[in-house]
Amino acid sequence: MNSLGFRQVGKEFPVFLHPETNDEYALARIERKIGKGYKGFEFDTSNSVTLEQDLSRRDLTINAIAQNKDGTGDYIDPFDGIKDLKKKKLRHVSDAFAEDPVRVLRTARFASRFNNLGFSIDSKTLDLMKKMVASGEVDALTPERVFKEVSLSMSSVSPSIFFDVLIESGAYERLFPMLEDVQNQNFKLLDKLDQSTEVKFALWLHNQSKRNIESLCGHLRCPKDFQQIAEIVSIWHQFASEFINHSPQDVLNFFLKSDGLRRQKRFEIILITFDNIGIDTTCIVQLQRLLNSIRISDLKNLNIAQELADERLSVITRFLKSAK
Repeated sequence: MNSLGFRQVGKEFPVFLHPETNDEYALARIERKIGKGYKGFEFDTSNSVTLEQDLSRRDLTINAIAQNKDGTGDYIDPFDGIKDLKKKKLRHVSDAFAEDPVRVLRTARFASRFNNLGFSIDSKTLDLMKKMVASGEVDALTPERVFKEVSLSMSSVSPSIFFDVLIESGAYERLFPMLEDVQNQNFKLLDKLDQSTEVKFALWLHNQSKRNIESLCGHLRCPKDFQQIAEIVSIWHQFASEFINHSPQDVLNFFLKSDGLRRQKRFEIILITFDNIGIDTTCIVQLQRLLNSIRISDLKNLNIAQELADERLSVITRFLKSAK
Protein backbone atom coordinates (compact mmCIF):
# COMPACT_ATOMS: atom_id res chain seq x y z
CA MET A 1 0.00 0.00 0.00
CA ASN A 2 2.92 2.33 0.72
CA SER A 3 4.34 1.62 -2.73
CA LEU A 4 0.97 2.61 -4.27
CA GLY A 5 1.05 6.01 -2.59
CA PHE A 6 -1.28 5.28 0.31
CA ARG A 7 -0.56 7.28 3.49
CA GLN A 8 -0.57 5.44 6.80
CA VAL A 9 -2.56 6.95 9.69
CA GLY A 10 0.08 7.09 12.41
CA LYS A 11 3.23 5.03 12.62
CA GLU A 12 1.65 1.88 14.05
CA PHE A 13 -2.06 2.01 13.21
CA PRO A 14 -2.81 -0.26 10.21
CA VAL A 15 -5.15 2.17 8.43
CA PHE A 16 -4.20 3.84 5.14
CA LEU A 17 -5.61 6.80 3.18
CA HIS A 18 -6.09 6.56 -0.57
CA PRO A 19 -3.71 8.98 -2.36
CA GLU A 20 -6.52 10.63 -4.37
CA THR A 21 -9.84 10.10 -2.56
CA ASN A 22 -8.55 10.02 1.05
CA ASP A 23 -10.85 7.03 1.63
CA GLU A 24 -9.74 4.84 4.51
CA TYR A 25 -8.49 1.29 3.88
CA ALA A 26 -7.89 -0.79 6.99
CA LEU A 27 -5.95 -4.04 7.16
CA ALA A 28 -7.65 -6.96 8.88
CA ARG A 29 -6.15 -6.98 12.35
CA ILE A 30 -6.17 -8.37 15.85
CA GLU A 31 -5.43 -5.93 18.65
CA ARG A 32 -3.90 -6.67 22.04
CA LYS A 33 -4.18 -4.23 24.92
CA ILE A 34 -0.75 -3.40 26.33
CA GLY A 35 -1.30 0.02 27.94
CA LYS A 36 -3.73 2.74 28.91
CA GLY A 37 -5.86 4.65 26.44
CA TYR A 38 -6.70 4.15 22.80
CA LYS A 39 -3.04 4.13 21.81
CA GLY A 40 -2.18 1.31 24.18
CA PHE A 41 -2.47 -1.50 21.61
CA GLU A 42 -0.23 -3.68 19.52
CA PHE A 43 -1.53 -5.05 16.21
CA ASP A 44 -1.29 -8.32 14.34
CA THR A 45 -1.99 -7.85 10.61
CA SER A 46 -0.54 -11.12 9.40
CA ASN A 47 -2.24 -13.31 6.80
CA SER A 48 -3.47 -15.60 9.57
CA VAL A 49 -6.00 -13.00 10.79
CA THR A 50 -9.53 -13.98 9.76
CA LEU A 51 -12.33 -11.59 8.83
CA GLU A 52 -14.39 -12.71 11.82
CA GLN A 53 -11.45 -12.05 14.15
CA ASP A 54 -11.14 -8.57 12.69
CA LEU A 55 -14.88 -7.86 13.03
CA SER A 56 -14.82 -9.07 16.63
CA ARG A 57 -12.64 -6.05 17.50
CA ARG A 58 -15.07 -3.46 16.09
CA ASP A 59 -16.90 -1.17 18.51
CA LEU A 60 -20.60 -1.65 17.70
CA THR A 61 -22.36 -4.52 15.97
CA ILE A 62 -23.70 -2.18 13.25
CA ASN A 63 -20.04 -1.43 12.40
CA ALA A 64 -19.09 -5.12 12.33
CA ILE A 65 -20.85 -6.06 9.09
CA ALA A 66 -18.89 -7.00 5.96
CA GLN A 67 -19.97 -7.74 2.40
CA ASN A 68 -18.81 -10.71 0.36
CA LYS A 69 -16.61 -9.65 -2.54
CA ASP A 70 -17.71 -12.56 -4.75
CA GLY A 71 -20.38 -10.40 -6.40
CA THR A 72 -23.34 -11.99 -4.64
CA GLY A 73 -23.74 -9.04 -2.30
CA ASP A 74 -24.20 -11.40 0.64
CA TYR A 75 -23.44 -9.94 4.06
CA ILE A 76 -21.04 -11.41 6.58
CA ASP A 77 -22.61 -10.57 9.93
CA PRO A 78 -21.28 -12.77 12.75
CA PHE A 79 -22.46 -10.45 15.53
CA ASP A 80 -26.05 -9.76 14.40
CA GLY A 81 -25.43 -6.18 13.34
CA ILE A 82 -28.25 -6.31 10.80
CA LYS A 83 -30.66 -7.45 13.50
CA ASP A 84 -29.54 -4.51 15.67
CA LEU A 85 -30.04 -2.14 12.72
CA LYS A 86 -33.63 -3.32 12.48
CA LYS A 87 -34.06 -3.01 16.27
CA LYS A 88 -32.34 0.41 16.12
CA LYS A 89 -29.92 -0.58 18.86
CA LEU A 90 -26.34 0.55 19.39
CA ARG A 91 -24.78 -2.52 20.98
CA HIS A 92 -21.14 -3.35 21.65
CA VAL A 93 -19.63 -6.35 19.87
CA SER A 94 -17.68 -7.82 22.78
CA ASP A 95 -15.98 -6.96 26.07
CA ALA A 96 -13.03 -5.73 23.99
CA PHE A 97 -15.14 -2.55 23.69
CA ALA A 98 -13.95 -1.60 27.18
CA GLU A 99 -10.30 -1.54 26.10
CA ASP A 100 -10.66 1.63 24.00
CA PRO A 101 -11.98 4.79 25.74
CA VAL A 102 -12.65 6.52 22.41
CA ARG A 103 -15.60 4.16 22.07
CA VAL A 104 -17.43 6.00 24.85
CA LEU A 105 -17.27 9.16 22.74
CA ARG A 106 -18.02 7.36 19.47
CA THR A 107 -21.08 5.61 20.91
CA ALA A 108 -22.37 8.93 22.26
CA ARG A 109 -21.79 10.47 18.82
CA PHE A 110 -23.60 7.64 17.02
CA ALA A 111 -26.51 8.10 19.44
CA SER A 112 -26.68 11.80 18.52
CA ARG A 113 -26.23 11.13 14.81
CA PHE A 114 -29.03 8.57 14.56
CA ASN A 115 -31.35 9.87 17.26
CA ASN A 116 -33.83 11.18 14.67
CA LEU A 117 -34.09 7.63 13.27
CA GLY A 118 -35.00 6.23 16.67
CA PHE A 119 -31.68 4.62 17.61
CA SER A 120 -30.76 4.19 21.27
CA ILE A 121 -27.88 2.66 23.22
CA ASP A 122 -28.35 -0.88 24.50
CA SER A 123 -28.58 -0.93 28.32
CA LYS A 124 -25.67 -3.39 28.66
CA THR A 125 -23.50 -1.20 26.45
CA LEU A 126 -24.34 1.85 28.58
CA ASP A 127 -23.48 -0.13 31.70
CA LEU A 128 -20.12 -1.02 30.18
CA MET A 129 -19.49 2.64 29.35
CA LYS A 130 -20.18 3.56 32.99
CA LYS A 131 -17.67 0.94 34.15
CA MET A 132 -15.07 2.35 31.76
CA VAL A 133 -15.56 5.78 33.30
CA ALA A 134 -15.43 4.44 36.86
CA SER A 135 -12.22 2.51 36.12
CA GLY A 136 -10.48 5.67 34.91
CA GLU A 137 -10.08 4.38 31.34
CA VAL A 138 -11.54 7.57 29.83
CA ASP A 139 -8.93 9.64 31.67
CA ALA A 140 -6.39 8.38 29.14
CA LEU A 141 -8.14 10.12 26.23
CA THR A 142 -5.99 12.75 24.54
CA PRO A 143 -7.41 16.31 24.49
CA GLU A 144 -7.15 16.44 20.69
CA ARG A 145 -9.32 13.34 20.31
CA VAL A 146 -11.91 14.64 22.75
CA PHE A 147 -12.16 17.94 20.85
CA LYS A 148 -12.43 16.06 17.55
CA GLU A 149 -15.36 13.98 18.81
CA VAL A 150 -17.05 17.05 20.32
CA SER A 151 -16.69 18.87 16.98
CA LEU A 152 -18.07 15.91 15.04
CA SER A 153 -21.02 15.66 17.42
CA MET A 154 -21.81 19.34 16.77
CA SER A 155 -22.41 18.39 13.13
CA SER A 156 -24.85 15.62 14.02
CA VAL A 157 -28.63 15.88 14.04
CA SER A 158 -28.90 16.03 17.83
CA PRO A 159 -25.71 17.23 19.58
CA SER A 160 -27.73 17.41 22.81
CA ILE A 161 -27.92 13.61 22.85
CA PHE A 162 -24.11 13.39 22.68
CA PHE A 163 -23.79 15.41 25.89
CA ASP A 164 -26.75 13.67 27.54
CA VAL A 165 -25.04 10.30 27.01
CA LEU A 166 -21.76 11.62 28.39
CA ILE A 167 -23.58 12.86 31.50
CA GLU A 168 -25.48 9.58 31.95
CA SER A 169 -22.29 7.53 31.64
CA GLY A 170 -20.42 9.82 34.03
CA ALA A 171 -17.90 10.81 31.36
CA TYR A 172 -18.94 14.48 31.12
CA GLU A 173 -17.56 15.49 34.51
CA ARG A 174 -14.38 13.48 33.95
CA LEU A 175 -13.74 15.02 30.52
CA PHE A 176 -14.81 18.58 31.36
CA PRO A 177 -14.20 19.02 35.11
CA MET A 178 -13.79 22.79 34.73
CA LEU A 179 -17.39 23.33 33.58
CA GLU A 180 -20.03 24.28 36.16
CA ASP A 181 -23.80 24.06 36.65
CA VAL A 182 -24.13 21.09 34.29
CA GLN A 183 -27.59 20.12 35.54
CA ASN A 184 -29.07 23.43 34.35
CA GLN A 185 -27.42 23.29 30.94
CA ASN A 186 -29.89 23.50 28.04
CA PHE A 187 -28.21 21.25 25.48
CA LYS A 188 -31.30 21.44 23.24
CA LEU A 189 -30.00 24.82 22.04
CA LEU A 190 -27.38 22.87 20.08
CA ASP A 191 -29.93 21.01 17.99
CA LYS A 192 -29.95 23.59 15.19
CA LEU A 193 -29.30 21.89 11.86
CA ASP A 194 -28.30 25.03 9.97
CA GLN A 195 -25.73 26.44 12.41
CA SER A 196 -21.94 26.21 12.22
CA THR A 197 -19.73 24.33 14.67
CA GLU A 198 -18.42 27.65 16.04
CA VAL A 199 -21.97 28.76 16.85
CA LYS A 200 -22.83 25.48 18.55
CA PHE A 201 -19.56 25.49 20.51
CA ALA A 202 -20.38 29.00 21.81
CA LEU A 203 -23.96 27.95 22.61
CA TRP A 204 -22.61 25.03 24.62
CA LEU A 205 -20.48 27.35 26.76
CA HIS A 206 -22.49 30.58 26.82
CA ASN A 207 -23.40 30.24 30.53
CA GLN A 208 -19.85 29.42 31.58
CA SER A 209 -17.41 32.01 32.93
CA LYS A 210 -14.54 33.31 30.83
CA ARG A 211 -12.18 31.54 33.21
CA ASN A 212 -13.92 28.19 32.68
CA ILE A 213 -13.84 28.64 28.90
CA GLU A 214 -10.14 29.50 28.99
CA SER A 215 -9.48 26.40 31.07
CA LEU A 216 -11.53 24.12 28.80
CA CYS A 217 -10.06 25.45 25.55
CA GLY A 218 -6.54 25.34 26.95
CA HIS A 219 -7.06 21.71 27.93
CA LEU A 220 -8.72 20.65 24.65
CA ARG A 221 -6.40 22.83 22.55
CA CYS A 222 -9.31 24.38 20.70
CA PRO A 223 -8.80 26.66 17.70
CA LYS A 224 -8.34 30.28 18.81
CA ASP A 225 -11.48 31.49 17.03
CA PHE A 226 -13.62 28.92 18.86
CA GLN A 227 -12.31 30.17 22.21
CA GLN A 228 -12.59 33.88 21.39
CA ILE A 229 -16.16 33.61 20.07
CA ALA A 230 -17.25 31.53 23.08
CA GLU A 231 -15.69 34.02 25.49
CA ILE A 232 -17.32 37.05 23.84
CA VAL A 233 -20.73 35.35 23.85
CA SER A 234 -20.29 34.39 27.51
CA ILE A 235 -19.26 37.91 28.56
CA TRP A 236 -21.74 39.92 26.50
CA HIS A 237 -24.93 37.89 25.98
CA GLN A 238 -26.64 39.37 29.05
CA PHE A 239 -25.63 42.86 27.93
CA ALA A 240 -26.98 42.18 24.44
CA SER A 241 -30.34 41.06 25.84
CA GLU A 242 -30.88 44.59 27.26
CA PHE A 243 -28.95 46.41 24.56
CA ILE A 244 -30.92 49.66 24.22
CA ASN A 245 -31.06 50.20 28.01
CA HIS A 246 -27.32 50.77 28.35
CA SER A 247 -25.43 54.05 28.21
CA PRO A 248 -23.86 55.18 24.92
CA GLN A 249 -20.38 54.69 26.37
CA ASP A 250 -21.18 51.11 27.45
CA VAL A 251 -22.61 50.35 24.01
CA LEU A 252 -19.47 51.71 22.35
CA ASN A 253 -17.34 49.57 24.69
CA PHE A 254 -19.38 46.54 23.63
CA PHE A 255 -18.59 47.11 19.94
CA LEU A 256 -14.92 47.85 20.65
CA LYS A 257 -14.24 44.96 23.03
CA SER A 258 -16.08 42.45 20.85
CA ASP A 259 -14.28 43.85 17.80
CA GLY A 260 -17.67 44.25 16.18
CA LEU A 261 -16.61 47.15 13.97
CA ARG A 262 -13.54 45.46 12.49
CA ARG A 263 -13.96 41.68 12.40
CA GLN A 264 -17.27 41.56 10.54
CA LYS A 265 -17.46 37.84 9.81
CA ARG A 266 -16.61 36.84 13.37
CA PHE A 267 -19.13 39.33 14.74
CA GLU A 268 -21.80 37.79 12.48
CA ILE A 269 -21.13 34.43 14.17
CA ILE A 270 -21.49 36.09 17.57
CA LEU A 271 -24.81 37.68 16.55
CA ILE A 272 -26.11 34.35 15.21
CA THR A 273 -25.25 32.79 18.57
CA PHE A 274 -27.14 35.58 20.36
CA ASP A 275 -30.13 34.91 18.07
CA ASN A 276 -30.09 31.22 18.98
CA ILE A 277 -30.05 32.05 22.68
CA GLY A 278 -33.22 34.04 22.05
CA ILE A 279 -31.81 37.58 21.96
CA ASP A 280 -33.25 40.07 19.45
CA THR A 281 -30.18 41.49 17.67
CA THR A 282 -32.05 43.85 15.33
CA CYS A 283 -30.88 47.02 17.10
CA ILE A 284 -27.31 45.76 17.33
CA VAL A 285 -27.19 45.12 13.59
CA GLN A 286 -28.77 48.47 12.74
CA LEU A 287 -26.38 50.40 14.97
CA GLN A 288 -23.37 48.47 13.70
CA ARG A 289 -24.24 49.57 10.15
CA LEU A 290 -24.55 53.21 11.22
CA LEU A 291 -21.20 53.13 13.00
CA ASN A 292 -19.50 51.50 10.02
CA SER A 293 -20.91 54.21 7.76
CA ILE A 294 -18.92 56.94 9.54
CA ARG A 295 -16.32 58.27 7.11
CA ILE A 296 -12.93 59.32 8.42
CA SER A 297 -12.68 61.84 5.59
CA ASP A 298 -15.62 63.79 7.06
CA LEU A 299 -13.78 64.41 10.34
CA LYS A 300 -11.61 67.47 11.02
CA ASN A 301 -8.45 65.30 11.21
CA LEU A 302 -7.02 67.18 14.20
CA ASN A 303 -7.20 64.25 16.60
CA ILE A 304 -8.59 61.35 14.60
CA ALA A 305 -8.95 58.89 17.50
CA GLN A 306 -10.84 61.30 19.74
CA GLU A 307 -12.96 62.70 16.92
CA LEU A 308 -13.93 59.19 15.80
CA ALA A 309 -14.86 58.21 19.37
CA ASP A 310 -16.95 61.39 19.77
CA GLU A 311 -18.74 60.83 16.46
CA ARG A 312 -19.47 57.21 17.38
CA LEU A 313 -20.89 58.28 20.75
CA SER A 314 -23.03 60.88 19.00
CA VAL A 315 -24.41 58.26 16.58
CA ILE A 316 -25.08 55.81 19.42
CA THR A 317 -26.81 58.47 21.55
CA ARG A 318 -29.19 59.43 18.74
CA PHE A 319 -29.91 55.80 17.90
CA LEU A 320 -30.69 54.78 21.52
CA LYS A 321 -33.04 57.74 21.94
CA SER A 322 -34.95 56.82 18.80
CA ALA A 323 -35.07 53.12 19.72
CA LYS A 324 -36.60 53.61 23.17
